[in-house]
Amino acid sequence: MVSEFQVGVITQPHGVRGEVKVFPTTDDAGRFKKLKEVIMDDGRERRTLEIESVKFFKQFVILKFKGYDSINEVERYRRAKLYVTRANAVKLKKDEYFIADLIDMEVVTEDDTHFGRIKDVLVTGANDVYVVARDDGTEALLPVIKECVRKIDMEQGKITVHIMDGLL
Repeated sequence: MVSEFQVGVITQPHGVRGEVKVFPTTDDAGRFKKLKEVIMDDGRERRTLEIESVKFFKQFVILKFKGYDSINEVERYRRAKLYVTRANAVKLKKDEYFIADLIDMEVVTEDDTHFGRIKDVLVTGANDVYVVARDDGTEALLPVIKECVRKIDMEQGKITVHIMDGLL
């Protein structure tokens, strides 16, 4: 399991007082209101930054970090990625999982036969869909519904599925 989750990318400074415009990479941009700190990684260094204020503008989040008070201090952080630790991540409900934790998990059928590995998770309106990379180079799309996904074992890194008729 991963220890940090990416929540955004700094696109550019916003104004002259040290604020930055962030493109959120989390499914709920409102989560920034509750964050106290983020880990900024610009490719050269990683540092923990304390969030002083949060605003929203169109699809962007405007962040002000404590100790950064001018455009010159934040200009160099263009395209820097923002992460949160697992402890600061949103709390999951029962039977909810972080997509980052599901990626590369082994997928097996009910008789414990290897089926493939999770390559991606498509978030749709009705239910999520697992994109499974098969060993023969093909992909299978499995709906995340009880009839198809029988068990998710995070400790063993294994997802047990039932291949419904007509699915492949």
